This record gives sequence, C-alpha cells and structure tokens, in this order.
Amino acid sequence: MSIEEHEPIEEKQSSKKGYVKHKTPKFRRQESWRYKRVPDKWRKPHGVDSKMRKKVKGWPACPTTGYQSPKKTRGLHPSGFVETRVHTVEDLAGIDPELQAVLIARRVGGRKRVEILALAAEKGIHVLNPRTTREPEEFTEGAEPEETKSPSKGENKS
Repeated sequence: MSIEEHEPIEEKQSSKKGYVKHKTPKFRRQESWRYKRVPDKWRKPHGVDSKMRKKVKGWPACPTTGYQSPKKTRGLHPSGFVETRVHTVEDLAGIDPELQAVLIARRVGGRKRVEILALAAEKGIHVLNPRTTREPEEFTEGAEPEETKSPSKGENKS
C-alpha cells in the first residue's frame, strides 16, 4: 500500500487498536493441531462432513469479511504509521515523519544501523526496530590499532 493512500489520522485514532473491536483469531488449517504432517497454513475446508465448513460451535472459525480491518488502518503498523523498510542512509531522504515509520532491514550491519539511527533521530523519524548491540563510539575506537600484541612464535612470553 503506498503512502499516498494513507492520510494522517486524528490523535485519538492514532493507534490501529482503537478501531479494532476484537482480536482476529489465527486462522489455522483444519486438524493441523492434530497431525504433524498437516501444516498450520490456512486452507479452506471442503469436506462433506467438515465441522469447520459447517461452522459447528466449538470448532475454529473460518476467515470471513467481518474480520477485515477498517480502510483507514488497513496495512498500518499497530503504532499507526506506514511501515517503510530501509537498507541505507539514503533511503531516509523521502520519509515523511508524520505518516511513515522506518523498519531497518534485517541484513543491515551494526555500523550502518547506528548511522541510520543517528540520522533518523536527527530528522525525528520513528524507528520500529531500534535495537543495536554497540554504541556509536565503539565503531570509531575499533578502527585504531591496538598497542598490545601477543608474542610471536620465537619470542619469550615473560
């Protein structure tokens, strides 16, 4: 879904959860809980005597149109922002901080992640996965050569 299709929503409607009446169940394939060979991925039940197809009480629900979320919030992150995946610092150039939030790609390394986080904080862009393992100073310190070296093969350790 593109950014043009979404408009800023009011403050009290800022979260997607405000619109949703109930939690949508996890729709599972019939009898997937019973047999290991049957995956959880949804498939419509077609059996003549299928309890799920007949909507028997006590059996899991099938997806129907009533579970669809409202148009204003469909496709949004629960925080109310449009998710935008970022791979480089240059990708932050076209981000609108009012509507979009950044999701740093999984394959982005620590050094580039810190650069993206710094620029996002400077521009006021919300980052959905800000976790980092090191501080920015540690990346600059790692470039300097260390003075303590282990003794080579011919040298004495003492």
